[in-house]
Amino acid sequence: MYKQLILLSLIIVGYSCNLKQEKAINKTTQPLEEKIDSANIKTFFNTALTTGKSYEWLRDLTQNIGGRLSGSPEAAKAVVWGKNLMNEVGLDSVWLQPVMVPHWVRGQKEIANYTINGVKKNVPICALGFSVATPNTGITAPVIEVKSIEEAKALGTKLKGKIVFFNRPFDDALINTFKAYGGCVDQRVQGAAVCAPFGAKGVIVRSMTNSIDDYPHTGTMSYGNLPLEQQIPGAAISSRAANILSNDLKENPNLKFFFKQNCKTLPDAPSYNVVGEIKGTETPENIFVVGGHLDSWDLGEGAHDDGAGIVQSLEVAYLFKKNNIKPKNTIRIVFFMNEENGTRGAKKYAELAKINNENHIGGLESDAGGHTPRGFSIDANTANTKLLKSWKKLLAPYGLHDIDKGGSGADISPLKAEQVTLVGYRPDSQRYFDYHHTSIDTFDKVNKRELELGSASMASIVYLMDKYLYTNTVIKP
Repeated sequence: MYKQLILLSLIIVGYSCNLKQEKAINKTTQPLEEKIDSANIKTFFNTALTTGKSYEWLRDLTQNIGGRLSGSPEAAKAVVWGKNLMNEVGLDSVWLQPVMVPHWVRGQKEIANYTINGVKKNVPICALGFSVATPNTGITAPVIEVKSIEEAKALGTKLKGKIVFFNRPFDDALINTFKAYGGCVDQRVQGAAVCAPFGAKGVIVRSMTNSIDDYPHTGTMSYGNLPLEQQIPGAAISSRAANILSNDLKENPNLKFFFKQNCKTLPDAPSYNVVGEIKGTETPENIFVVGGHLDSWDLGEGAHDDGAGIVQSLEVAYLFKKNNIKPKNTIRIVFFMNEENGTRGAKKYAELAKINNENHIGGLESDAGGHTPRGFSIDANTANTKLLKSWKKLLAPYGLHDIDKGGSGADISPLKAEQVTLVGYRPDSQRYFDYHHTSIDTFDKVNKRELELGSASMASIVYLMDKYLYTNTVIKP
């Protein structure tokens, strides 16, 4: 019995030694490239969080230039700022791409009010982009509340002489607030075009947000093919005002709403995309675009939308250069102009890429705010979608768990093709629509660490795409 116990002990000890040896072998035989990739990604994060530049760049853009609506003097200043900053970072080449952009101006601050039970209530309101002005004396009319475009169409001629109030809120059950936004924004974009032919006098829209507050959210609208003489003014009211108005209409369906705005559309204005690049060392003819949009709405400072995306995109290049990581393909940083009300910059960039026979193989866009990184959405063929998903192991330690198929971004989407892999940077979305298109989209709403984590996250995915993607993509000769 004693001999058997000794033998059993020796077997256990031997098995334990074998396990340790096997683990040691596995550790030493871990793919060398995976170790290198892991180390480089760690370096990106270390650099961004200790010597990153994005936060101070954003401070400069927002505090010294501010809101940058296409065609404005501020947008022109931002172009000069962007070109100078790219040169300061030391990109291999920097240039401007001319593009004609819409030039809509807000004019004097909008006003709105109504009276119920002898009490006058002032309403936080702002004109929607591309809206026409009201008459100089404003508009006063009864209000009819609807929840959808379909409901407005069904009412038809009952809209005549009315101000149509679109009041469909975000679906708060949706975790991804961008999906909630997508489920409501048709009211803002199409509302006036739908109601005008029925004789409506104007349209007011509940602001596009989860929050209940007093900040109206602007945004673009469209009249479609309506002639100018049929166009009616469109405006957004704050979410809290929308709730109050809805309740007051139940008490007094005949109350009359007044609003006045002074906006107008001027002739198209000259502007530019700002472009800079780091030349690839092996296949410089292959191009990865990294970018965001330089323009913003005029109410705030354009900090989250999309100053954050601009400075993060440039910091990708900074992180590569700072750590002497040389891309195989050309990495091109683009500050697109006019995403907010026309995407003229994106269209011009794609047009010139085609004319110049440029070979774009990928793109990354940051236009979802500067909050905590969550991952990336992928618009690519099946093989490359699978490839990007395989990098979760490398990216998960940095909170980048959400790497799934989805859209990329408005500015890089014109580059879409079977052989082009487009990616959207996806930070946490829960606070984004608190600020989106409002007067409080300001520098103080951006957290320095969250912004820097985003830059490093973007640099990491660009690094992996540059290293592996082109070998898995069919490149046209």
